[in-house]
Amino acid sequence: MLPLLVLLGPTAAGKTAVAIRVAKLLGGEIISADSMQVYRHLDIGTAKPTAAEREGVPHHLLDIVEPDEEFNVARFQAEVKRIIPAIVARGHLPMLVGGTGLYIRAVVDNYDFSPGGPDPDLRHRLKERAAREGAAALHAELARVDPAAATRIQPTDVRRLIRALEVRELTGRPISEQGKGPPLYRSLQIGLTRDRARLYAAIDARVDEMIKRGLVEEARWLLAQGYPPTLPAFQALGYKELVPYLKGEATLAEACRILKRETRHFAKRQLTWFRRDKRIIWLNRDSFPSESALAEEISRLAEGKLLTDHE
Repeated sequence: MLPLLVLLGPTAAGKTAVAIRVAKLLGGEIISADSMQVYRHLDIGTAKPTAAEREGVPHHLLDIVEPDEEFNVARFQAEVKRIIPAIVARGHLPMLVGGTGLYIRAVVDNYDFSPGGPDPDLRHRLKERAAREGAAALHAELARVDPAAATRIQPTDVRRLIRALEVRELTGRPISEQGKGPPLYRSLQIGLTRDRARLYAAIDARVDEMIKRGLVEEARWLLAQGYPPTLPAFQALGYKELVPYLKGEATLAEACRILKRETRHFAKRQLTWFRRDKRIIWLNRDSFPSESALAEEISRLAEGKLLTDHE
């Protein structure tokens, strides 16, 4: 099986910078496992690394669709299945890096998405229901038929709520219990975390930095291009929270306060999802004196569990 290093964790845990250091040490190429960094033009709000920040390390699955294009976990998995063998063929180590738990699990466990393809009529009915009753009604139903999925899908994420309910009705099985195909990769999963107070402080600092870098202007530009705030891309943290401000319905201070709160809640949901997987080796960022020391430890683990066997 092909080797795969997975670096995961909650938002603001420092995955991007550490992953780049690890990639330089191991000759890695990074595959983004972020459901929102796939969208073009959503740069600041998704914390997408700039060309300079990538420091020459190849990155994959950034900026591959427009904000009004549909992108889902099945398509992500298909893209990764194409990319990983090409990376290995170049003599490099594939590194899956991000915080979208379902995307990562779909790759590591080779989820089978063949049953339950989209049903246009059912999807239309669910969309109408969402418009009529609100996303909260869909989330309440999902909590009843698939509690595990409800814990990891935001109550406002209409697209993913519809997909989860769609799979449940079409297959009779919860989306959280998707079938698995044969394993394709020899994976090592490393989870990055931080002490809660420091993680929350990092989240607040990140939001403040995003505002300074032009997040408001980025969101305003997206709306000016005709992209409606109902698009899945606008469900990304940092955009939907700014829409009330841009419409004159809230102050910027209030929008930022809500964004910080929702990002903290999101980080908690990410950790809840990841901690179900006992295969993950957790490293506390605050237990290491520097990013370099943390990267060296991850590299040591990868060399022992992936590269030695591969060679």
